[in-house]
Amino acid sequence: MGDPKFSRRSYDTPSHPWQGERIKAEVVFVNQYGLKNKTEVWKAQTILRNLREQSRELQARLRGDESQAKIESDALIAKCGRMGLLPLSGVTLNDILTLKEENIFSRRLQTIVYEKGMANTIGQARQMIVHGHIFMNGHKITVPGYIVNRKEESSIMYDPASPFNDEMHPMRVSKKKVANHKIKETKILKEATAVAAMADAEEAGIEEIVQEGDQ
Repeated sequence: MGDPKFSRRSYDTPSHPWQGERIKAEVVFVNQYGLKNKTEVWKAQTILRNLREQSRELQARLRGDESQAKIESDALIAKCGRMGLLPLSGVTLNDILTLKEENIFSRRLQTIVYEKGMANTIGQARQMIVHGHIFMNGHKITVPGYIVNRKEESSIMYDPASPFNDEMHPMRVSKKKVANHKIKETKILKEATAVAAMADAEEAGIEEIVQEGDQ
């Protein structure tokens, strides 16, 4: 088990450090999903590798008519469904073998925050999470790589005390939206000014004077 003070590494590193194609693919993942470094790629690959290994092992046990294997197979498929990696129904163990790294990255909290439109860029989504602006299930989550379950996804929101709750926060909205908002505010201000001017004119009897002049 080891000393609890020194936790074991939870991911596997590449067997060979200098593989050009693998390095290029990792760089693409890092840039596309706003990852901190390649370690996060290796963590996702380890999760995927473990799921595949379990699927292959269970398929072999099912061919041997092992009753326990059926129970474990259903549990593994249900787990992938809860994680959002696969649909909740109509799935087999073979579908687990077709999963790719993108399926894991798409369930990271950072990716979901960005896809929900809570951040303008994938990098900003990571910054918001790390700085404690994101709540999930009523708790602050500061881990961008957290794998979000289906049930948890709907509970993602801004921290009630976060300034990002203001829809016009400069880091929350795009320049185009800010410009449109200013135009709308100017239009409302002009309409309010016109209404106030008409009210003042009526109170001062200017309207009656103008009407008499027209006659």
